[in-house]
Amino acid sequence: MSEGYKYKRVMVIDDNEIDRYICERSSKKHHIADEVISMESAIEALAYLSSLEEKTDLLPELIFLDINMPDMNGFDFLDKYKELPEAIQKNCIVIMLTTSTNPEDYERANSNKNVRGYLNKPFDAQKLIDREM
Repeated sequence: MSEGYKYKRVMVIDDNEIDRYICERSSKKHHIADEVISMESAIEALAYLSSLEEKTDLLPELIFLDINMPDMNGFDFLDKYKELPEAIQKNCIVIMLTTSTNPEDYERANSNKNVRGYLNKPFDAQKLIDREM
């Protein structure tokens, strides 16, 4: 890992290419992550995470998860995520990163044991740093 980065690797799960790009660039610029894994869909992300069950050192330490995505939204992802082996769950911090201002989404996210935070888009690295995740 390059020196000065808070995390070795993070994952961003978002169907919007521009939002993924902003998150990736900002994460690197503000030394949040040495490596950013970009996933366009929650289904793709779950498959990737499942493939690392025996290689937990390759898991992202932090996952930025969008709520509103086609096929499988962020909450559907969380439902499947809790079925993954404990070795995967305990190594990944999930942060909801979304445009949703719906208080129900906020409450639902914060009541999930796997979610450690909720940030609004566009991604603001300083807000994450201030939270000391």
